[in-house]
Amino acid sequence: MQKLDKQFHLHCVEGDVGRYVITPGDPGRCEKIAALLDDAHFVVSNREFTIYTGSLLGEKVSVCSTGIGGPSAAIAMEELHAVGADTFIRVGTCGGIDLDVQSGDVVIATGAIRFEHTSREYAPIEFPAVADFTVAGALVEAANALGYRHHTGVVQCKDSFYGQHSPARMPVSYELLQKWEAWKRLGVKASEMESAAMFVVAAALGCRCGSCFHVIWNQEREAAGLDQKMNEDTSSAVKVGVEALRRLIEADRAAAR
Repeated sequence: MQKLDKQFHLHCVEGDVGRYVITPGDPGRCEKIAALLDDAHFVVSNREFTIYTGSLLGEKVSVCSTGIGGPSAAIAMEELHAVGADTFIRVGTCGGIDLDVQSGDVVIATGAIRFEHTSREYAPIEFPAVADFTVAGALVEAANALGYRHHTGVVQCKDSFYGQHSPARMPVSYELLQKWEAWKRLGVKASEMESAAMFVVAAALGCRCGSCFHVIWNQEREAAGLDQKMNEDTSSAVKVGVEALRRLIEADRAAAR
């Protein structure tokens, strides 16, 4: 690909973003997340990618939406890394799988099932999709400090939202239903669409990446007749992500002394 004056999809240049980036999926969440930063300003928006940049503890921090799924998340990471980013925290939503995971909880991924395709164009399927240990630890510390009910563990990543929610009508229902049963028996916490790709892309780029999610609903609790209420307030996961970045900045500064 020929050299361009700005990144092909994100339309940003070096200096527009910090080394630390929070990556929601929804462009509509970017401004609200940026409001938690100091002196945040709008940078650029193109397609599903909207970028704001501000600071935390005097360190430049950016927010960049990725859209839905692994392909666009990988594009965002590639182009953000090209202009200087090296630490990513994915903040998004998920659906619970484990019965203990309830609407309104926070899930922090330690690893992800690669039931998607983007990561296969970066690494063989035998390579695990795992969160950076330091980033995952900062997310757990942040959730504890903020007092949010949270879970840590493996999440399942898929490419099709409706493959999860309407598996029986799919021509490959035999595979979807059998593998879903396997995820349940293995204690998988939740299902979402980006972490597997982001963890593997981070490994390929030599970057750090972690993720945390707000649980909207748990279809397994519904099937079991357990009480729950749909919760679409993502502020807890967002605050966990921002607080985790504060802790990472402090730890990085201490390590550099």
